[in-house]
Amino acid sequence: MSESQNLEWKSSWRDEYLKWICGFANAQGGRLVIGKNDRGEIVGVKDPLRLMEEIPNKVQSLLGIVVDVNLKSEVGGEYLEIRVDPYPNPISYRGEYHYRSGSTKQILRGAALNRFLLGKHGRNWDDAPMPGVGLRDLDGRTLDEFRRRGIASDRLPTGTASESDGDLIEMLHLREGEYLRRAAVLLFHPDPTRFFAGAFVKIGYFRTETELAYQDVIEGNLFAQVDRTVDLLRTKYSKAAISYEGLFRRETPLAPNEALREAVLNAVAHRNYDNPAPVQIRVYGDRISLWNPGTLPADWTLDKLMGTHASAPHNPRVANAFFRAGLIEAWGRGIDDIVRACRAAGTVEPRWELEPGGLRLEFVFVGTASESIAGDAVRGTGSSAREAGGTAPTQPESQPESRPESQPELRPESLAARVLRQLAGGPMSKSDLSRSLGQSSVSGQLNKVIHALLADGSIGYTIPEKPRSRLQMYRLTDAGRAAVEGLSGGSAGTGA
Repeated sequence: MSESQNLEWKSSWRDEYLKWICGFANAQGGRLVIGKNDRGEIVGVKDPLRLMEEIPNKVQSLLGIVVDVNLKSEVGGEYLEIRVDPYPNPISYRGEYHYRSGSTKQILRGAALNRFLLGKHGRNWDDAPMPGVGLRDLDGRTLDEFRRRGIASDRLPTGTASESDGDLIEMLHLREGEYLRRAAVLLFHPDPTRFFAGAFVKIGYFRTETELAYQDVIEGNLFAQVDRTVDLLRTKYSKAAISYEGLFRRETPLAPNEALREAVLNAVAHRNYDNPAPVQIRVYGDRISLWNPGTLPADWTLDKLMGTHASAPHNPRVANAFFRAGLIEAWGRGIDDIVRACRAAGTVEPRWELEPGGLRLEFVFVGTASESIAGDAVRGTGSSAREAGGTAPTQPESQPESRPESQPELRPESLAARVLRQLAGGPMSKSDLSRSLGQSSVSGQLNKVIHALLADGSIGYTIPEKPRSRLQMYRLTDAGRAAVEGLSGGSAGTGA
C-alpha cells in the first residue's frame, strides 16, 4: 500500500496533524495512521492510551467534529488509526480550510476557497446572483438565436419561440429571486467582461515561442465567443498539411473542424471565470495549443478525465444552456468526441496536460510539410479581426512560412535516435527516458518526439488500452528495432 487520497501515515503524533484531519473531513474522508513511517512500516506509537483520549477531545474542540481513534496491532508493534468521515459542511482549523487532494493536503484560498464553500452549500460559481444587472441589459438578439438553435436541435419545446425573455430565463433557472445569476450574464449580456475580467478569448499566431506575428481578441457573450473563435481558426489561422496522391493535391487540416469546435466549446464552457486570465489559443506551424484557466473536479486526475466519466461541468448553468442550444452533450463525452474526430480524419490524437492554474490541449501535427491555406485573411487585412474585437499588424504580414519536411529518416544526433537506443534495453516510462537522456524533467521536445515515434509506429505503449495511465511505459516495435539496427553513428530524425 501507499499513501493515497484516503490514507496518510505519520510516525508520531503532533497537534499540527489536526490540519490533516480537517483536510480529510472537507474531502472524501480518510484514515490518519500514527505509528507508521512514510513507507508504511510500523515504528510504534508512544503512550497510545493517552493519545486515544486527547486526540478526540482536541478534534472536537478545534474542529467541531467527531472522529474514531482505534489502537491497532500488527507484527512489528502498535499504531493508532484515526478514522475521519467526510462532512457535508465546511470544516476549518483556526480559520483555515484544509483539503485532501490526492496524497497531499492543501490550504484553500481565494477562488478555490470560494468554489469549495459554494459547493459545500450545494451551489456553483455560476449560480451566484448578480445585483445591478436586469433582464433589459441582456441581448434580445442572442436570446432569439438561442431559441432558434434550441428548437432546431429538439432540446427546447417549439412553444419557446413565443415565450417572453423572462419566461425563457426562468426555464433555464438563470434567475434567483429578483436577481439574474452569473451564468445569465455570461450567456446573454453583450459585454460580460464588464463584470468578469477574463471572460474573453485570445488567439495568436506565433512564428516561434516568443515571436508573435498577429493576434485577435474575441469578446461578447459566450455563444458569440465560440462562433467567432472557431470561424477565425478555420479561416485566418487555418493550417493544413499538403500531400499529393498522384497528381492530386490533398490538404489535411492540423485539427479536424469537429475536434477544434469541441475543444473551444469545452474551454469556454468549463473554464474558471474567477480567474482573470482569458482562454488563450496559440497557433504555430506545427501545432495548435489551447489553454484555459480551468481545474478538474475535486479528486479527479488527468487519467480519469481521459477515461469514461460522468459529466461534471465546472459551470452547470452555462453547460445546461449550451446543451439546450444543441452545442454539447451532457454525458461527459467531449474528450471522446475530440479523439474520435482526430482518428477519423487520420490526424494524431491530441494531448492534454494539467498545468498549475489551467488545462492545456494541443493538436500536434506529425508528418509532411504544413503550410497556411488561409489566403489574404492571414495577413489581417479582412474584416474578421475587427468584427471579433481583434488586432492586426499595421503592416501586412506575409503568410507563415511552410515548415520543412520531417520524415523519420536517419539524421545525426537526433533526440529520436537516442530515445530508440534507450528503449532497445527494454520498456521505459517517460520520466525514466528523461533521466536516461540527462534531462532534469520531461521536456516539451521529448514529448513531441515520443508522439512522433508513436505516430510512425517505431514505438508502442505497454498498456495500449489506457494510453494515459500513470503506469504507462514505452517499448520498441518491430519497426523501431529495425530502425535501431540501421543506426550506425546516426539517429532517427523524428524531432531534432
